[in-house]
Amino acid sequence: MLQICKCRHSMDNKPVAELVLREESFQTNSHDYSKLIEAHAKENRLEDAERILKNMNEKGILPDILTFTVLVHMYSKAGNLGRAKEAFENLRSQGFQPDMRIYNSMIMAYVKAAQPKLGESLMREMEARDMKPTKEIYMALLGSFAQRGDVGGAQRIATTMQFAGFQPSLESCTLLVEAFGQAKDPDQARENFDYMIKLGHRPDDRCTASMIAAYEKCNLLDKALNLLLELEKDGFELGVATYSVLVDWLAKLQLLDEAEQLLGKIAEQGENPPFKVHISLCEMYSKAGVEKKALQALGLVEAKKDQLGPEEYERIIRGLLDGRFVQDARRMLGWMEARGFSASENLRVALMASQALRHNRPTMR
Repeated sequence: MLQICKCRHSMDNKPVAELVLREESFQTNSHDYSKLIEAHAKENRLEDAERILKNMNEKGILPDILTFTVLVHMYSKAGNLGRAKEAFENLRSQGFQPDMRIYNSMIMAYVKAAQPKLGESLMREMEARDMKPTKEIYMALLGSFAQRGDVGGAQRIATTMQFAGFQPSLESCTLLVEAFGQAKDPDQARENFDYMIKLGHRPDDRCTASMIAAYEKCNLLDKALNLLLELEKDGFELGVATYSVLVDWLAKLQLLDEAEQLLGKIAEQGENPPFKVHISLCEMYSKAGVEKKALQALGLVEAKKDQLGPEEYERIIRGLLDGRFVQDARRMLGWMEARGFSASENLRVALMASQALRHNRPTMR
């Protein structure tokens, strides 16, 4: 009995607790299982937590509100939106009114799943119940809308934040600049950039990089350079983020010398170029047929190929094809498809055309 009492008050010794819960003589209840599931969840041991849940179900013990609460937090943290929603709806079905922590977990689960509109819906539900969302929740939703280029959603969250008493910050203004940049609206991005300065916020490297990226999407190089000149007059010094955007832009324009000069600026700051820069260089050197440098950049990209998205794969493959590195392009296509990404029809046509041509370069491997 003493051992049982200790297990019910502490789950530090989880293996012992599991053994005790299996004993038929031990009158287990949902609370006992919930505590053990929670102990595993806190250590990010998802498989162990699910095994305990399965044992619980096999014993015919139905999860209670505490169990479902633990599951919502666990699956939200793990980024498993489907299971988090299931646990959340089970809570509702038992008449439980979600508290602040449950709402926060579910909203963050929607943010991780790139579904900010559903997260915003829960936020509005909170407000209707006179529950004030945290600044972190507002910013997470704002960031998610910004990444998708959903300026309507981003502006709604920014406006709601102000009504809730959170004044525009450098971070929130930067996210609005990013939102308009993603939406290919550099004029509105610039309006928000200038408004941020008017509020007294000094642009940092990330915010400036976002504004330059907005110009890059519409190839407005003159406006970007004029902005940088204005900022430099005010004492602004370019950082790695801004240099990286410029390198990417110049690489797309095949301005090799200029791109390499900016790479030198990144090196002077004692930092390695971000991974995205290596993608840009791989495309640039491949197109230009600079085999040695293309090989070096391709090797760095291949080492982190699991981080590539479908658009990045296509960009690299097209660069390789333009440089007539057909075998390398086909190898990258194989990895792309192994990740579950499908090549566009245009890319497939380009590959077929390249194979039909003679004088392709040998593989860089």
